[in-house]
Amino acid sequence: MSVTPLVWGLTLAGIFAVIAADLFLIHRNDTREFTTRRAAFWSVVYIGLAALFGVGVWLFAGGRYAGEYFGGFVTEKSLSVDNLFVFMVILTRFAVPKHAQHTVLMAGIVIALVLRGIFIAVGAAAISTFTWVFFIFGTFLIWTAIGLVRGGDEDEFKENALLRWAKRIIPTSDEYDGSRFVTRRGGRRYLTPMAIVMIAIGSTDVLFALDSIPAIFGLTTEPYLVFTANAFALMGLVQLYFLLGGLADRLVYLGHGLAFILGFIGVKLIFHALHEYGVSWAPEIPIWLSLAVIAGTLVATTVASLAVGVGKAGGGTSGTSGEERSEALAPADPDAATTRDP
Repeated sequence: MSVTPLVWGLTLAGIFAVIAADLFLIHRNDTREFTTRRAAFWSVVYIGLAALFGVGVWLFAGGRYAGEYFGGFVTEKSLSVDNLFVFMVILTRFAVPKHAQHTVLMAGIVIALVLRGIFIAVGAAAISTFTWVFFIFGTFLIWTAIGLVRGGDEDEFKENALLRWAKRIIPTSDEYDGSRFVTRRGGRRYLTPMAIVMIAIGSTDVLFALDSIPAIFGLTTEPYLVFTANAFALMGLVQLYFLLGGLADRLVYLGHGLAFILGFIGVKLIFHALHEYGVSWAPEIPIWLSLAVIAGTLVATTVASLAVGVGKAGGGTSGTSGEERSEALAPADPDAATTRDP
């Protein structure tokens, strides 16, 4: 797939124009809470943009590359649902006001998009030069899948090195100042908890890229498709957060479904590497089969999870509503807003 610098430039300009419109026009001076209705509307808009882009890939590059793009987008989107658990914990821990959560998430996603672009460029260069990198990516995905099946502290937020460094080196205030990232106290400038949360969201999302980027390279090795699929999945992540706030706890089998998808793509990568080295028995898994496995797994795990939820509700155990989840995201304890270590 040949992509000219002009197409790259126009694509980057379009992506950042959409993000800027979301952050500075749609949400500017809007103190309303991001309701489920608004989240659903903008989720449809973003998914529609992603689908239109895929149609454009099909028209200008053919069905093969369009299939690779849609496979990558669906994979990135499904992996992002699992990441929402950690985002909920971060926003709860720092007691981010509900009306400011959209701004924090969007700013963090911009950071993640820039850093993921760097990771994708490095990964693409490595793959084009060293075929054995597929073995590393495949093994890592299988190992990650095993970890998901075993379970872990997915609801626990652990500060990464970047966040610890920022809190230790940069002067920070203990109180929010509206939606500002910087405030002035006694003639000095301080970062507000909003800025710290933004760093936490952005840097944590980069850690998620360690799973998602190798996974999408298992579906396409085209850097342009890898980047655009990541970009469209990230751009709709804010709306997905608010839309699925009350549904995330009900997707009890999501982790197992994602583990199967990651394991499948890991095996696909290893087979591809063996095929490149001339191993005759190693099959090349076509993109249509990858799409069928990913879509089928997501549908099956979602239906099974919701069926379990309905069964529990019928037995007298009620689920958590979206409004209750929203309240949980903004605890009333004012001490939770501090960003300094005790």
